[in-house]
Amino acid sequence: MGLTKTENYTKEQIELSQMMKVLGHPARIAILQSIIKTDACVCGNLVTEIGLAQSTISQHLKELKSIGLIQGTIEGTSMCYCINTENWEQLSAQINELLNSANCSDDGCC
Repeated sequence: MGLTKTENYTKEQIELSQMMKVLGHPARIAILQSIIKTDACVCGNLVTEIGLAQSTISQHLKELKSIGLIQGTIEGTSMCYCINTENWEQLSAQINELLNSANCSDDGCC
């Protein structure tokens, strides 16, 4: 986390911030949406669908895989990716907990 004093934050806060950082690129959101829409392992058609170079797609897939949101299998010379449902559900729960923790009312506090 760079120069941030990580001891000031919980493990969950650090993990959520790392995931959100990776999700901060629109190409990665498009890749995830494509994988979700396919509802199966995606093998190689992301280049055509997303419209980026294979090397760029590969780098984004690597980042998404590094935080565990997708998982891949090797089939011959190609990699096939799908959503890692366990980690996806964990991220969803963490985001929902954060968003639902605010006690916002129509009249507001400010």
